[in-house]
Amino acid sequence: MKLKELAEILGLSQTTVSRALNGYPEVREATRKRVMEVAQAHNYNPDTRAKGLATGRSMAIGHVIPLSTQHEMVNPVFADFIAGAGEVYSRNGYDIMLSVVADVDEENAYRKFSSSRSIDGVIVHGPHADDPRIELLKSLKIPFVVHGRAGDNEDRYSWVDVNNRHSFLRGTELLLDLGHRRIALLNGLESMDFARRRREGYEAAMLARDNPLDPDLMMSGEMTEELGYQNTKRMLAKSTPPTAFLVSSMSMAIGARRAISEAGKTLGRDVSVVIHDDDLSYLKNGSDIPIFTAARSPVRQAGRLCAEMLLDTIHNPGQEYRHILLESELMLGMSTGPAPVEG
Repeated sequence: MKLKELAEILGLSQTTVSRALNGYPEVREATRKRVMEVAQAHNYNPDTRAKGLATGRSMAIGHVIPLSTQHEMVNPVFADFIAGAGEVYSRNGYDIMLSVVADVDEENAYRKFSSSRSIDGVIVHGPHADDPRIELLKSLKIPFVVHGRAGDNEDRYSWVDVNNRHSFLRGTELLLDLGHRRIALLNGLESMDFARRRREGYEAAMLARDNPLDPDLMMSGEMTEELGYQNTKRMLAKSTPPTAFLVSSMSMAIGARRAISEAGKTLGRDVSVVIHDDDLSYLKNGSDIPIFTAARSPVRQAGRLCAEMLLDTIHNPGQEYRHILLESELMLGMSTGPAPVEG
């Protein structure tokens, strides 16, 4: 069905129907609702290109993915985030434009988006403290939302984030309540904001219980299975090994479990592990009973929220910055237990 045919059924002009479908504020709510109902009843799906011509928009959202030598963005977390955001884009007639670039070309990618007008907005991934992309996107006048936060000046842009500091503070407190004192931290790259906040939560909980911090029990790096394995193996080989680990991802935790098993120890009895779990579609933390005790946060939902916030920013420019801080849910699993009695 074409727009002209839908307009004839409704007895309205094509302009009014188009504006109603695209949420223009000058169309009365009763008219907009009627147009949407009739369009749905007749399975009307506007052509994206035609819709873009009518609204002056590209009807695409940009995601710039750097092929980093320091951090791999294309991972299971990113895939679930895009799946959640994609649901919102599809429902609103938007396409996704992925730009995969080398680290040094990331700024140019945003500038090309701006000069070509090929996107209506972008979502910023993997923010660092004082991330230069914030001011760049502002100067280019590209609407954007940050998945995460870029340092402490968080009132100058819109973002959706998990309370990473509180998440790791609670995880550490749980292990302390179980009697653990030598608690190791396997963290992500601490140049990235989420990992910095997680370390802060861990340190705050340890120091609040007068537990000294041991730099040799704290590592940060790419959140891979191999790095989790190697660092857990190294720490368990110490003369006074840790009895518990706080781990920043499911992938690292799988590596930690492998090292614990190789050391002849039992997860949850000899060594306890608490992880951050992004509740991924294809990397589940068990079924009825979680394998790992985890601070769980659904990353797919974060994708939906970022997309909804960005589309609202595009359609309603000039509004105040918006912030959503999600709390993780601490789920008890089979990987935690009382600290072993020294004997």
